[in-house]
Amino acid sequence: MRSLVLFMTERLLALQEGESGQDLIEYALIAALIALAAVAGMNFVAIQINSGFSIVGNTLMNAI
Repeated sequence: MRSLVLFMTERLLALQEGESGQDLIEYALIAALIALAAVAGMNFVAIQINSGFSIVGNTLMNAI
């Protein structure tokens, strides 16, 4: 466990010194933006699906 902590600390320090850390942060921000858009889009889709099932359920109830 201790070696893992030391390894991660060394990797973080190496990222801080190099420019590759900036790229990593940029990619993380892009991934977060895509995830946020996906969640917002799925919320809209879920509302539409729920509305569709409600319409079908009401139609079936009225047909009986």
